[in-house]
Amino acid sequence: MTNERKKTMTKEIVSQAILDSFKKLNPAVMMKNPVMFIVEVGTAITLLLSIAPDLFGAAGVSRGYNIAVFFILLFTVLFANFAEALAEGVAKRRRIRFAKRNPRRWQSWYRRTGL
Repeated sequence: MTNERKKTMTKEIVSQAILDSFKKLNPAVMMKNPVMFIVEVGTAITLLLSIAPDLFGAAGVSRGYNIAVFFILLFTVLFANFAEALAEGVAKRRRIRFAKRNPRRWQSWYRRTGL
């Protein structure tokens, strides 16, 4: 990477992505991504099973196993949300940089797409 290129990923983008990854745990937001929503529902069910192992009948699995599975699923959901928020932050920064360098091209593109 040359010195002329500015960093795309900054500390601000990463810290905002971490905050957004927790904000995206809201089920209304997660419904937009059905696969991750199902993983989040599984995480909630596993948490319930960690608290009350006999909730859905006779428990054949130990509480420790349910807690381990819960943390693995929680990490999966948080990491997926973090990756998505990070990609959004980097794309936003690139759009802003492009708009500053090429204001006329940005305006015509903006009018065409309506974003």
